[in-house]
Amino acid sequence: MTGEEGETEALAPTPRMLAWSRNSALYRLSRRMMTERELSDAIARKAKQKFEDISDTQVKALSAAAVEFGRSMLALDDTAYAEIRARSSARSGKSKRAIGRKLIEKGVDREIVQQALEETDDFLSALVFARKRAFGPYRRPDVELDDKRHAKEFSAFARNGFSFEIGRRVMAMGRDEAEEMLADRPFV
Repeated sequence: MTGEEGETEALAPTPRMLAWSRNSALYRLSRRMMTERELSDAIARKAKQKFEDISDTQVKALSAAAVEFGRSMLALDDTAYAEIRARSSARSGKSKRAIGRKLIEKGVDREIVQQALEETDDFLSALVFARKRAFGPYRRPDVELDDKRHAKEFSAFARNGFSFEIGRRVMAMGRDEAEEMLADRPFV
């Protein structure tokens, strides 16, 4: 065996490493949905801990093998992940802006994020947010709306990615009207 062949072999992951990579991917994907980048990063991080003297090339190969295995098992799909997360987050009162930012942080492509957010209605999400926080139409009757409280509620809408216009519309609604809108227009 020449020195060059030994170097080539050190660059390729061993069969044991590849089996570990597949098993680790299967375990992680059976526990929760992940994006391709999340799985790749998790496998790379664990491979460095598990295998002594592992090269960067081997780590990259193990990560790529895990992602490919996840795709082949139909357990790894960034498009489906983005759609599910977008619907779930919108139903729980998150704005399009906040949902998009979170998906991009998780490594989902911007085009996929845009497509996933097309069906999302920021106004309905803002109503859910207001209901959760007891703002606007959901404010308790015994709570007085002074300038400080008004500013606090608008600031909360802004921090959570809702536009001023949407916040203003929600704050101007009555409770019955808000409940009717949520009942009439169910989330996708």
